[in-house]
Parts: sequence; C-alpha cells; structure tokens
Amino acid sequence: MKTEPKLHRATIAALSGLILFSSAALAQEPQSIGTFGKWTAYSLKGKNGTECYIASKPIATEPKNVRRDPVHFLVTHKSMVNTIIGYNFKKNSEAALTIDSATFSMITDGDGAWLDTTQKDRKAVVAMKRGNKMSVRGTSWRGTKTRDTYSLDGVTAAMKAVADACK
Repeated sequence: MKTEPKLHRATIAALSGLILFSSAALAQEPQSIGTFGKWTAYSLKGKNGTECYIASKPIATEPKNVRRDPVHFLVTHKSMVNTIIGYNFKKNSEAALTIDSATFSMITDGDGAWLDTTQKDRKAVVAMKRGNKMSVRGTSWRGTKTRDTYSLDGVTAAMKAVADACK
C-alpha cells in the first residue's frame, strides 16, 4: 500500500530525531533500561507517551579510513527497524540490511535508512533474534561504499526489556 511507507518513514524519522537529538524541550532524555550484550534498551517519555527502543553501535566498519558521524542501529518496541549511518546517503540509493543469509532492501533519506513496511520490519526482527551476524551496506553521497557489522548478542533480551517497559 502506498501510504504505509510514507507513514512508516515519518514515524521512524520522528523517533530517530527524538532519540539522537533530544533537547531540553522534551519531557525527558532517553533513559537506559539496561544493556544486554551489545544492545542497550532505552525508554523516552514525551508528549505522546513513552517510546522504547534498542540501539547498538557497529562492532566493525568498512572502510576504516572514512570519517563519519556516530553510527547506530535502532529497533523500536513496535518492531520498527532503522539505521543512522553517519553520513548522507547518495540520493535515490538503497541500503541493504543482511542478517545471516537474509537480505532486506532499505529505503534511504538523509543519514537514515529503514524498511518500507511493517511486515518487513517484523521479519527482520525475527531474523535478528534468531541470527548470528548482521550488516548494513550503503553508499554515501560522495559514492563511498560502506559496510557496518553488528553483533546480535543480547538483541533478544533487549527486545524483551523494551516490550516489558512499553506495554
């Protein structure tokens, strides 16, 4: 359905902005629920209630000599998946999320990428919980191809923690 990706993209963009650029105008800064392996669970109280999410930083990035802003992978308690890549993506490009042997095409805008439907998000979250390794590939606006590798150690426990915190 054409409206779902736009709504989905708007939700992810808004949450990503809140997560990474919280200000004094918000009711509260993100609060850590706990760290589980390589993933940290957070809650964020705002005007519209509490949002919960898990986040991780890559354990490896390629190429190593490229300067980038901080890189994060995020999953909300509603199973919305996205990455903040640390650079602006090449216009009209796609990124690729690979979890073991499953690959998901991600849409990009600015420095963010996400899956375009909630069904793909749910499949990716299931794959993350069952998987061993995950990576995100993208192309910067300058044409540099990058790959970020994440550990999935702790992702299931972190997702349970946010599910409990944001019932």
